[in-house]
Amino acid sequence: MLGPRDREILRLAVPAFLALVAEPLYLLADAAIVGHLGTAELAGLGIAAVVLQTFVGLCVFLAYGTTAAVARLLGAGDLRRALDQGIDGIWLAVLLGVLVMAVGIPLSRPLVAVFGAGEAVTDLGATYLRVSLLGAVPLLVMLAATGVLRGLQDVTTPLVVAIAGNALNVVLNLVLVFGAGPVPALGIAGSALGSVIAQTLSALALVVVVARGARRHGASLRPRLPGIRAAGRAGVPLVVRTLTLRAALIVTTYAATLTAVRGTGADEAVTLAAHQLAATLWGFLAFVLDAIAIAAQALTGRSLGAGDREGTRDTTRRMVQWGVGSGVVTGVLLAASSPWLPRLFTPDASVHPLLTAALLVIALGQPLAGVVFVLDGVLIGAGDGVYLAWGGLAVLVVYAPVVLGLALLAPHLVAVWVALTFVFMGARAVVLLRRARTDAWMVTGAA
Repeated sequence: MLGPRDREILRLAVPAFLALVAEPLYLLADAAIVGHLGTAELAGLGIAAVVLQTFVGLCVFLAYGTTAAVARLLGAGDLRRALDQGIDGIWLAVLLGVLVMAVGIPLSRPLVAVFGAGEAVTDLGATYLRVSLLGAVPLLVMLAATGVLRGLQDVTTPLVVAIAGNALNVVLNLVLVFGAGPVPALGIAGSALGSVIAQTLSALALVVVVARGARRHGASLRPRLPGIRAAGRAGVPLVVRTLTLRAALIVTTYAATLTAVRGTGADEAVTLAAHQLAATLWGFLAFVLDAIAIAAQALTGRSLGAGDREGTRDTTRRMVQWGVGSGVVTGVLLAASSPWLPRLFTPDASVHPLLTAALLVIALGQPLAGVVFVLDGVLIGAGDGVYLAWGGLAVLVVYAPVVLGLALLAPHLVAVWVALTFVFMGARAVVLLRRARTDAWMVTGAA
């Protein structure tokens, strides 16, 4: 029997789950469609996706930090100020998006080339990345606007927009990649362009909803430099935290590339393609588990803003239980589907056994990942970014030598995924559990 606390968690987590599932479907759809162009195209997409997600991932504080700040002010009863902070976050997203475009587009090929793949794979990856970065502004605005709505406890609107955006993305990808009627076949560039168009329309829809709420409650829509600067300063610890996570994933991709070059009994492109698909599916499952973390951010911020420390502790305990349960479910489903899932993404039979083995490793680590994501969400909701930043640095220092050592001493893709699944996530679990057991993060009030 579900209690009131469970129902409140589910009220936020279920729509957030569906919206978060929809978000990585952009990349999953791209991978499924581009995979039918060829193995080299899929490998190029994999490397470009790591670079693109690093740019965007560094700005994820636009969603997470805004959710926590808006929810805390909502709990304190100051809705107009909550919306003011949300609007400041959206303007900050615009500025950061322009910066990402200005830096990333001219450097697209060097950024892909640093992973050391072959010439053909590098060229294809650079093409995908260059076009994708045209959508940096709408992509970051989507993050900020979604964070505002989640902080206001509205997870339905982001869900509706995410579903519509993904449906449009699939249609545009099929048309632009393979061509239809007067539309020429653009190949891998068409896949990136389709995603940019879908993201732009999705961002516009979210901004319209936030702007209507701001006008209704008397919040200003104009850019306020003090507010934008404050939002930027508040996001610095989360940027560092995210940078450590992205650095770990980049090191993992580099280790997979070393493994491909040094040999696992498979062709270089085959190993990189298998790693790309495993990373995409791992990211998909991470978003699934992150649904409860989104609920944790919103509920923790609101309850601490209202001064309810006991309720915060009880909710945290219950959400950890939900995280473990969700990890068990996703792990079982992934393990059961691992023999046939590779065939969905690529017709290259040489990729299938390598990918299946990696997916089984990922499946075993899902319960641990559930705990990590929930506690990460709780501490973000509490505004405990400084601890998360230092903790992330400590985890990276432990993990990087392990995964690179395995790539050199035992060059097999499965060894790389064992390191990511158990060494990296295990170290994160230790750091987060250590903090969650204290009261240092439970600061109450609007600030």
